[in-house]
This record gives sequence, C-alpha cells and structure tokens, in this order.
Amino acid sequence: MNQSRLNRVIEGMKRENLPYILVSDKESIFYLTGRWIEPGERMIALMIAEDGRVCLVVNRLFAQTAEDGLPLVEYDDTEDCVAALAARLPETGAIGIDKRWPSQFLIRLMETRPGLRPRVGSAPVDEARMCKDAEEIAAMRESSRLNDRVLAALMETVKEGDTEAGLGRRYTDIARSMGAAGCSFAPLICFGAHCAEPHHESDETPLKKGDSIIFDVGLDLNKAMSDMTRTAFFGEPTEEMKRVYETVRLANMAGKAAVKPGVKLCEIDRAARRVIEEAGYGEYFIHRTGHNIGIGVHEPPDVSATSQAVAKPGMVFSIEPGIYLPGKFGVRIEDLVAVTEDGCEVLNELDIPEMK
Repeated sequence: MNQSRLNRVIEGMKRENLPYILVSDKESIFYLTGRWIEPGERMIALMIAEDGRVCLVVNRLFAQTAEDGLPLVEYDDTEDCVAALAARLPETGAIGIDKRWPSQFLIRLMETRPGLRPRVGSAPVDEARMCKDAEEIAAMRESSRLNDRVLAALMETVKEGDTEAGLGRRYTDIARSMGAAGCSFAPLICFGAHCAEPHHESDETPLKKGDSIIFDVGLDLNKAMSDMTRTAFFGEPTEEMKRVYETVRLANMAGKAAVKPGVKLCEIDRAARRVIEEAGYGEYFIHRTGHNIGIGVHEPPDVSATSQAVAKPGMVFSIEPGIYLPGKFGVRIEDLVAVTEDGCEVLNELDIPEMK
C-alpha cells in the first residue's frame, strides 16, 4: 500500500462521515496499491476502514499475494464472492460504494447486510487522486513529452492519400516503438469536414490537399496518461482557416494564463471561451475547456462553465478550446497543464510544422 495516499483517502472518509468505503475502480486500486488488476466480470473490492484497516477481496485467478498492510480475502468461482466481502463488514452503518461498482454486487451486498446504508463513496479517493505528488507530476511530464515526440514523428510521415484510421494505427506503432505501453485512448485523427465533429471516429477517409487535420492523441507511459491535440493544414489554408486557428490559439493561451491556485475552474473556462465569443465564434465552441487527467484520461473535476472546483497545486488538467464549423472544418488546440504554487507548468512543447 502507498501509505501517504491511503492517509489522504482516510482524511477524506472522515470529512464525508464514511467509516468504510469499497474501492472497485481498477485505476483507484492501482493508485493505492500499485497493483493493476483487470477483473473482467469478477468482483474486486478494496475495503478501507477509517481506522486504517484495509483488505483486498479478489479472485484467486489473479494470483495476488498478501503484503504488510494489505491482507487478502481470496475466493474462487465456486464460492460466493459477496459473502466473502460481507463477512469483513459491519452489520449496520454507512458505507461508501465506488461509483463504478456493478449493481449485481451492490444489490447482493444489501440483501446480505440489510442494515448497511450505502452511499456513493468515491469522493475520498477522487479527491486524493486529484492533486498529484512530485513523483506523479514527473511521470505526467514524461508521458506528455513522449507524446510530443511521437506526434512529431508521425507528422513527418503524413502524405496525401493517408487515411484517418491509418494515421491512428501509425501513431500507435510509433508510440510503442518509443516505449509506450499503448494509447491512453483510441487516436482521434480527422480530416476536413470531419474536423467539425469534436469526437469524430476515425475512418478510412483519405487526406487531400486543402484539408485541415486534427490530431487528438495520447499514450500510456507506466500508467501516466497523456492527451494532446494539434491542428494542421495540409496545403495552403484559407484566410478563414487562418482566422479560426489564430482565435483558438489565443483562447488556448488565455486559458493557460488564467491557471493558478485559488482560481475556480469555471473561471479558466470563461477566460478561454471569452476569446472565442469575442471573435464571433461562441456558438461553435460546443464542449468544456478541459478535464483532469492522471492514471485515467478523464478524471474529476472538469474545466467547464459550471465547475465550482478550485485549482490547487498538483492538479493536472487539459486546456482544449475549439471551433467547429459544420460541413467545413474545425480547429482544436489542447495542452496539459500542472498547477504550481504560483501558476502552471505546460507539459506539452510541440509546435506544428508547416505541412505542404
């Protein structure tokens, strides 16, 4: 167990008045234990008590070993996994349930322990994960810098006739050849009018002269996820393309300039959004400005118009304003920033080369 992280979770449990929580999200279990377990349909639960007791309930199939501070409760496919967990829980009282724990296990636990009062109990872990320590920040920086290098290498290979999906496959191959475990999400690469769809699913559309290209890519480096977006133009861009690109670039800069401890995340969203609105493109910026990131690509909180969360040192999140003109093209520019004591560190350094 990572004791300092566990201590932060326990502090959160006390604030939430949760004497027990069950952690089942594999990212959160990795955060606390350093163990990456893919349970599939089988139950896994890390039980944490506010007095510091923990145990990991896990199927024997996954060949885990006990260690100091982390005893195991093992079961196999012939046993009732919920009964094995319930035996370690009190008869009554509040219990925090992971927001991602399948209802098939929760309902059975409530039938076995009807005196327990289930509550959504992810906040203590989410809040602990929200602010990264120095080791985590270093890992996020390394992941982002590798993402820079992989995308730079990919862009050197782009040629007319390449397909969206083909470039995605090439990005993945380059990332793995440079030491990444794989992608943090499926590469989102799109051309021309497809760039007006913020979450377009890359297909076999070929690249042609005059197209805009959005590269939204990230990789997994030792469970530190990166995420970056760059927009390029294949051939000479139109005046409208130049104008939209410059507007988004300035919005990205304004968002990053607004980041410092104590600032609400909605104010950071406002700083980026204001630039686009004042340029007359407000109705075409149709998503939030960013999201927290770490072991998971999308972690709470988000950088949106409604987010009341406050920036704190150690938080890492994206600044990714965009303008999307239906049927024509779109532009998005995304960087990751780490909040420092007096501002932020931008984790990406890649400039877009001119593409002919």
